[in-house]
Amino acid sequence: MKPVILTTERLLLRPFQQADTDAVLLACQDPEIQRWTTIPSPYERAHAESFVALQAPDGWRAGTVHSFAVLTRDGAELVAAISTTTHRQSDTAEIGFWAAAGQRRRGYVTEAALALAHWVFTAVGVERLEWRAEVGNTASRTVAEKVGFVLEGTQRSGIVNKGVRRDAWVGALLPSDIGLPAEHPYLPGKS
Repeated sequence: MKPVILTTERLLLRPFQQADTDAVLLACQDPEIQRWTTIPSPYERAHAESFVALQAPDGWRAGTVHSFAVLTRDGAELVAAISTTTHRQSDTAEIGFWAAAGQRRRGYVTEAALALAHWVFTAVGVERLEWRAEVGNTASRTVAEKVGFVLEGTQRSGIVNKGVRRDAWVGALLPSDIGLPAEHPYLPGKS
């Protein structure tokens, strides 16, 4: 898939570029990002270089992982990273994100996640966007709930992080949750 650029009122979401290496390296030194995400720990320059030069572009080429650098429109400062991993066979994708330490609690990730959700529903053909986070990651859960994800429960042993299986909160966002149509109608189950 050809990389795209998304914009919001305050943000520019674009594919990572080699010029982002230092900003990614710096952001990923944050203990909170290392704790709650699956990035390597310690996070070294080689990890940032590989992510920016190989992993992110390869995901775009394969059409399976769409990684975006989230930048302020006014100063072009890296404030977050956000991506989706698409599962074509089920028309679903999973969202993942982190915010740079000095950029939290400004609504940037919520704004970026809404833009990304709109894009995957309208341009990629996804009909269900899934979110999961390790139980205890309340910052991620807060963003997911603000975006409109419906918490579906706790998945036992749902995430492997740093070689340890951990329980995960799981939620989903449907096109109709943000006012968009879907190719297939949705018929909720009845209890």
